Amino acid sequence: MQKLGKDFYLRDDVALIARELLGKILVTQFNGQYTAARIVETEAYAGVTDKASHAYGYRRTNRTEVMFSQGGISYVYLCYGIHHLFNVVCNVQDKPDAVLIRGIEPLEGTPVMLQRFGKQKFDAAVGRGPGNVSKALGITTQHSGLSLLSRELYVADDGFTSFETMVSKRIGVDYAAEHAAWLYRFFVSNNPHVTKHAFNKEAAVLLNNDF
Repeated sequence: MQKLGKDFYLRDDVALIARELLGKILVTQFNGQYTAARIVETEAYAGVTDKASHAYGYRRTNRTEVMFSQGGISYVYLCYGIHHLFNVVCNVQDKPDAVLIRGIEPLEGTPVMLQRFGKQKFDAAVGRGPGNVSKALGITTQHSGLSLLSRELYVADDGFTSFETMVSKRIGVDYAAEHAAWLYRFFVSNNPHVTKHAFNKEAAVLLNNDF
């Protein structure tokens, strides 16, 4: 298993990065607790030109400032005052692209994840949906800005490619007008940890690398 290097995140194609994050392993090591999970669902946000992005129109606030940093760090924000949503910051400094991790398939540290959920038995909801991603892996807003090259939080590649990739419109971004139709959501076909309503008529199989 090889930790992804800085160059992976600094590229200028956030949709490609979001697609290539599928199948990779997201690892956390907080307070001596190790958890690892395979990424199965992502959404790309194209910085200042994307009406669905927090940084659209060069919007800079205390919360979004981390998005304008050089890629390869985390952006974690609170949604509805409850859910901590984990994003991968991409591109070079002052080009605030980001990829939201929407779904993970737990691999290691499942007992720790269950404890974080207060559950006795494992089910597919552990890691399904962006709020549950962070909950399973122990990620909170205090980890916003943390390097993805650190020991505590990183993404690794174990060479796994045995899955079919699908694409659709993003979820919950109707406010983004015409940008809501962008095919910026990528997910592993028929994986139980993908958002339940992902499998719809708007989804299409990615057949090659020309997308």
